Amino acid sequence: MPLTFAAMQPAHLPGAMRLSADAGWPHREEDWRLVLDISRGFAALQEGEVVATALATPFGDAAMVNMVIVDASLRRMGIARAMMERVMAAANPASWHLVATDAGLPLYEAFGFRRTGEIAQHQGIVAAVRPSGEACWGTPADLEAIIGLDRAASGMDRAPMYSALSKVARIAVLRHCGGIAGHALVRDFGNGKVVGPVVASSVVAAQSLISFAMSEHAGAFLRVDTGRHTGLGAWLAQCGLPEAGRGIVMRAGTGASGPAGPVSVFALAAQALG
Repeated sequence: MPLTFAAMQPAHLPGAMRLSADAGWPHREEDWRLVLDISRGFAALQEGEVVATALATPFGDAAMVNMVIVDASLRRMGIARAMMERVMAAANPASWHLVATDAGLPLYEAFGFRRTGEIAQHQGIVAAVRPSGEACWGTPADLEAIIGLDRAASGMDRAPMYSALSKVARIAVLRHCGGIAGHALVRDFGNGKVVGPVVASSVVAAQSLISFAMSEHAGAFLRVDTGRHTGLGAWLAQCGLPEAGRGIVMRAGTGASGPAGPVSVFALAAQALG
C-alpha cells in the first residue's frame, strides 16, 4: 500500500503511541505530547494509520532529532530514511543532535552523524536515600536563571523545553550567593518518574540534587539518564537504580562543539530531548 506523509499533529498521537509501545518504549500520551508541542515533524500514513514518525526539536542554533519509529512490519523498506530526509529538510540548524539505538546507527551515520558519547539509562525502585547537600525546591521566579544555567551547560537555547517542563515538573535547586548554582527537574514519565535535566558544577552537586529528589520518592519507580562520563552510574545503582539500557549520543553539523562553562549536564530531560 502507498504511503502518504503529513505534518505530525496531536490527532496522530494515538497511532504514535501504538508504535512506541510496540517498540518497547514506556512513553505515555502525555510524554509524546510534551515533545510534539515543542517540535515539528512528520507522520507516515498507510490507509490512514500512522506507521512511522520523526520529529525535530529546535534549540536555537541546534536541533534534536527524536521519536524516529517505523512500524516493525515495514522496516528495511527505506521509510526511516524518507522520514529523516523530511524532518532534516524542514530545519537548518548549525548542528544536529540525537541519541541513537544500536539498530539506528547505520541510518544516522548515513546522514553525517558521528558518535560523541554514550548515555546510561538507570532506573528502578528508589531506596531510602538521605539528601546529601543543601538542595531545596525552587519557585517559578527561578525559571529564568535556570534556563540561563542550562544554556551555559548545554550550549543550546532550550527555553521552550524548560517552559513546557516547568508546567509538569518540580524543580530542585542549589543556591549560592543568592543565585542558582544547579538544578534538577522531577516529573511523571513512562512507568514512574524521571529526574532530569540535572545541571550542576560537580558530581557532588549533582548527587545533592538527585538525592534530594530521591528522598521524597523512596519506594517509587525512578529513572535517570546520565552520560557515562559523569561518574554517576555506580552511585545511582547503589541508590536502587541499576543500569537498564544505553543510548549513543550523536552529532552532525558545523556548530560549536559544546559549552566551556563551569556547569555541565549530568542527566537528560529525556533521550528524545537531551
